[in-house]
Amino acid sequence: MSSFYTLFFAWLQTPLFWVLALLVCAVYLFVRDKIRMDMVALLVMLGFCLSGILPVNEVFAGFSDPNVILVALLFVVGEGLVRTGIAYQVSDWLMRMSRDSETRVLILLMLAVAGLGAFMSSTGIVAIFIPVVLAICQQMNISPKRLMMPLSVAGLISGMMTLIATAPNLVINAELLKTGDSLSFFAFTPIGLAVLLIGVIYMLAVRRFLATEDEQHADGQGKRSLSNLIDDYRLRERTKRFVVRQNSPFIGQTVESLHLRSKFGLNILAIERWKRFSATFLAISLGKMEIREKDILLIDIGNPELDIAAFCHEQNLEPAELREYDFSIRAKSIGLAEITPVPDSDIIGKSTAEVRFRSNYGLNVVGIRRGGEVLTGHLADEAFKLGDQILVIGDWKLLRQLGNQQKEFFVLDYPAEIDRVAPAQSKSWYAIAIVLLMVVLMVSGVVPNVVAVLLACLLLGKFRCIDAKSAYDSIHWPTLILIIGMMPFSTALQKTGGVNLMVDFMLHTVGTMGKHWILISLFMLCAVVGLFISNTATAILIAPIAITMAQKLGLSPVPFAMTVAIASSAAFVTPISSPVNTMVLGPGNYKFSDFVKIGIPFTVLVMLVTVFLVPILFPF
Repeated sequence: MSSFYTLFFAWLQTPLFWVLALLVCAVYLFVRDKIRMDMVALLVMLGFCLSGILPVNEVFAGFSDPNVILVALLFVVGEGLVRTGIAYQVSDWLMRMSRDSETRVLILLMLAVAGLGAFMSSTGIVAIFIPVVLAICQQMNISPKRLMMPLSVAGLISGMMTLIATAPNLVINAELLKTGDSLSFFAFTPIGLAVLLIGVIYMLAVRRFLATEDEQHADGQGKRSLSNLIDDYRLRERTKRFVVRQNSPFIGQTVESLHLRSKFGLNILAIERWKRFSATFLAISLGKMEIREKDILLIDIGNPELDIAAFCHEQNLEPAELREYDFSIRAKSIGLAEITPVPDSDIIGKSTAEVRFRSNYGLNVVGIRRGGEVLTGHLADEAFKLGDQILVIGDWKLLRQLGNQQKEFFVLDYPAEIDRVAPAQSKSWYAIAIVLLMVVLMVSGVVPNVVAVLLACLLLGKFRCIDAKSAYDSIHWPTLILIIGMMPFSTALQKTGGVNLMVDFMLHTVGTMGKHWILISLFMLCAVVGLFISNTATAILIAPIAITMAQKLGLSPVPFAMTVAIASSAAFVTPISSPVNTMVLGPGNYKFSDFVKIGIPFTVLVMLVTVFLVPILFPF
């Protein structure tokens, strides 16, 4: 017994123990989800630095890794596709082609999402298509449950289409490059197409299990109008019109300088101003607009206890009749949109006032619906929560811009009156040509992948498909920090013998059962680990194990690495396995069990397809 304790305490002093302890802590923090994943990654880097397991240059090596730069540049390319309207043109085409057939909708939806997702972020493409799917469901009088799950599945499958489709593919390729091997741009495509075909058939078969008989049909109202949104959020009950009379203290003041929200709980939404015998509605963007005599103010009364008569007398305002909000005719520049926070957004837990919504977005929050109930009271002090449906009002152009960014919010629904126009729609052909050039350069290998994508980004800027601000804003920095912060685990596990220990265990367990069983074990390992941490972190941890196994068996590492790449994208089982799943959870009104019952069988199907095709396409 004493010898056991001696060996145990000796092992506690080894670098491998501290690497594994750090890994367990990181996974625990990922699972608890109390600290942002990118912050956990930074804590991991700090842990490696303070423990002395790795030198500082190896801990921070990810910041100079070309693959990290490549991931960042691909966010910019994806933003170019959005700003030039290419993604929206595809979604509009989808609505035109398939609004009369649910089967055709599902097939074309999954094909479109997988196709676009092969060249841009799957999270971004799913965010674009959520309002499209909601609109289609309303037009076809079906429950969103029947199409939201196919949308998320197609988004995940898009990561299996090309080398640049998702970060784990680039992580796997970087590990292969260390061995002298690499994956071509379209190496994933045959497997991705096979999985997509099976995915379409599978979703056609199981969609009836997603919605009960009572949920099969929606309201059948078609796409909601501005009037519908106003009624849904009870704006008529608390919105009033006031005429600015002569000698009013409002005259000559800007909306911002009046501080009506902090003093009275009031929020000016728009100004109706008469010019040449016609009324023009002016949106309140940054609060810099100056109020004039005879202006008619549209005000949201967030304070129900306010004495309106006394307020009007004090400010020399005259209440006016509240007429129908026919914005489509009477206000060409003002609209409404329904939005919801993006998972892991910085605004979750903060109020409208703390976010400085009007200052940052030029829009006003006029309604919040949570759990099907419309919140009342002073909305400026209400903290946003994941799943909230938020109604905003403002200039149509700013509403479209909010739909393009998907950094803090994504748009759930635009009203029927909006004429969606991308800010650089006239440059769409330039964007298509540039992306095609990028793909040709990457496939031909004339220049390194990162150079090809950098050239594409510069050309998108040159032809004004994207501007500098939107380019920098499009980069999802938490994803990059997560990749960089988890990279030291790969190096540390290899240097301390952790990879060899895991490889020896797996070879001892399944090594004698055949090569296909080894691939199955790798796929299952990724699937289990992926339940607790992101697919990118899964790829970083499992890739060295797979490649080392291949080397010890004297086999090509490519089929092993490819299996890990496909398995990392097969995050179908829970709504927290991927941001793509989390995004459709609310709009689809799903339960946790919906993902489990649909995801587990499909994950098994993907595993069988992968284990069958990989050895054929990439011989051992």
